[in-house]
Amino acid sequence: MSLSAPAPLTILVDADACPVKDEIYRVAERHGAHVRVVSNSPFRVPVSERVKRVVVSDGFDAADDWIAENADERSVIVTADILLAERCLKAGARVLKHDGREFDTASIGSAIATRAIMEDLRAGMDGVGGGPPPFSRADRSNFLQALDRVLVGMARG
Repeated sequence: MSLSAPAPLTILVDADACPVKDEIYRVAERHGAHVRVVSNSPFRVPVSERVKRVVVSDGFDAADDWIAENADERSVIVTADILLAERCLKAGARVLKHDGREFDTASIGSAIATRAIMEDLRAGMDGVGGGPPPFSRADRSNFLQALDRVLVGMARG
């Protein structure tokens, strides 16, 4: 009776607005993880057997759909999209935001509720912009530490 090795850990990247792609490649290389860079348009990716670019159609949520369909308990998803995070958590994946904060089953409900409230507020405020604060060095550092911690934990089982 032979036991097969577990499937490799895979990082699925919601790439269109991801500011930490280079960091993902470095950490994945160190851990031997595979990376799938999913987007509506081509991105340059490192030449590596473990890093693949996945270009989906321009259809609404096509990248999100591909990621959610390929997420499982051996996946780490990198996204700021709360609704995508929820879908991936349901598939058993771990989900990190670009600043290193992790979505989990305990936090996703309040994140979805906050998103809905903010969407309603923005709808009632003509011309008022906003968005996330600028991405900082601390965010980048927090992300690197979080991705490393998650991959180490997943590798240990």
